[in-house]
Amino acid sequence: MSLREDQNEFARYFAILIIWINDCYGYSVSIGDVWAKDGHIKGSFHYLKLAGDLNLYKHGVYQRSTEAHKVFGEFWEDLHPKCTWGGRFRKKDGNHYSWGEKR
Repeated sequence: MSLREDQNEFARYFAILIIWINDCYGYSVSIGDVWAKDGHIKGSFHYLKLAGDLNLYKHGVYQRSTEAHKVFGEFWEDLHPKCTWGGRFRKKDGNHYSWGEKR
């Protein structure tokens, strides 16, 4: 699969995740970095447009913890084998959702 095809699939599944969070849990989200030129670790999937950060809000209160994202991260991982969640990384990054990234 080409990079552009991977970007398309990531965007498609990312949209499913966002809709599911809103519809099934009543949380709201804003999108953080999906594409970046700098500011992340070397080799970041943000540089490839294959990762996105979700800012999660419950009753208008920003949820900072990885634990707050756990149910959403697990849903994400179940959507497709290439869906990887930052809550499983050695250095936890609960609001990070990516496509094909190794943990």
